[in-house]
Amino acid sequence: MSGFSRRDFFKVTGSAAAAAIAGPAAAAMGPNDKFDLVIKGGDVIDPSQSLRGKRDIGIRWGVIEAIDNEIAADRAARTIDASGKLVMPGLVDLHCHVYPYGSAIGIPADELVQFQGTTTVVSAGDAGVNNLAALRRYIVAQSRARIYAFVHIANNGLSAFPVAELYNIDNAQVEACAMALAENPDFLIGVKVRMSENVIFKHGLEPLKRGIQACEMCGWPARMMVHIGGVETKELMSDILDLLRPGDILTHAYSGAPNMSGAFTNIVQDGRLLPAALAAKQRGVLFDVGHGGGSFDFTVAEIAIPGGCTPDTISSDIHVFSGNSPGIPFLTNVMSKFLAMGSSLEQVVAMATSGPARIINRTPKLGTLQRGAPGDVAIMDLVEGPVSFVDTRNNKRDGNLLLKPVQTVVNGVPFGRPYQSPFAVR
Repeated sequence: MSGFSRRDFFKVTGSAAAAAIAGPAAAAMGPNDKFDLVIKGGDVIDPSQSLRGKRDIGIRWGVIEAIDNEIAADRAARTIDASGKLVMPGLVDLHCHVYPYGSAIGIPADELVQFQGTTTVVSAGDAGVNNLAALRRYIVAQSRARIYAFVHIANNGLSAFPVAELYNIDNAQVEACAMALAENPDFLIGVKVRMSENVIFKHGLEPLKRGIQACEMCGWPARMMVHIGGVETKELMSDILDLLRPGDILTHAYSGAPNMSGAFTNIVQDGRLLPAALAAKQRGVLFDVGHGGGSFDFTVAEIAIPGGCTPDTISSDIHVFSGNSPGIPFLTNVMSKFLAMGSSLEQVVAMATSGPARIINRTPKLGTLQRGAPGDVAIMDLVEGPVSFVDTRNNKRDGNLLLKPVQTVVNGVPFGRPYQSPFAVR
């Protein structure tokens, strides 16, 4: 080691650290190398690349290596025939509940894949600081679908559901929440708070203020995800909107749920869009659908969206109760409702792929089919024909397009056939 200085040591270790952050370099494919999996003949739609058209997708070592007009059949170790199907990036569900055994309403993320085409899901406040480590160690670590999370401002998250977690404001411990954020920046997106009257009782803005304070204490730009629907007063709804920062997320943005006295106190009141809602949208607050079992109203969306409050993301809010509700809020069904409301296919795919991937700071790797991205792919049927949709307040709308998942691939490994041996190495 003589002649090897302290400065040399830091040069070497610094280079190694940079390489670790950047990830392993992909080995160049030779002309005779085979792709592990080729998805052939599908109608590819990838809003992240403004791409629409027939393409073959080649995946090698879990990564997208090619997206070409045609890949020769003899270059595929395995093939999925996607002829007549839509092929898109694996869907990213910004708001769902995927903490079984720790949250009272969670569903295993991998059980949702066949129904949703989701390769990445975000737990929306299932865990608070007291049970976050178990979510990460025992649920996330054994799931094939990628899981990120918003930590709940309430210490116990949703473990006591249906008992409200914030009737006792002492459950909202700012410093503990900030510490959880500081220690998990690779996993957490920010803080979740539910601001409905039946959750926070008479605490007004205090739960939201505590969530924002935790975000601002943690040392990185954590976002708030703020659940509305049945806010205590009309005035409080405007105050909530005024407090949100650019980049914070208003979820259940088109909720029509009334408060405890039956008053409609959400972003559309007396048939008009709240000025505070439009102002929030214009300064960069993000609007998320969060359909769920009680949180999406066609009549609210049909006023808010033309009024300038368009959704940034379409999410399911799927959990053990909403999954059994008449609105059937599996992510592809919710996307189909927006097709019926006049959004284009490209728009709804973007709001469930590149849009949420950007919000969770995982671009350009997730929500895309770009070369070098993980091999996360959703294959869908776009079924044409009359279909009736219902929201969470029993309003019905008719459409003629329905997205139905056919097969999903995570890290280059299909759910279902063809099986890989070994089954997975991730």
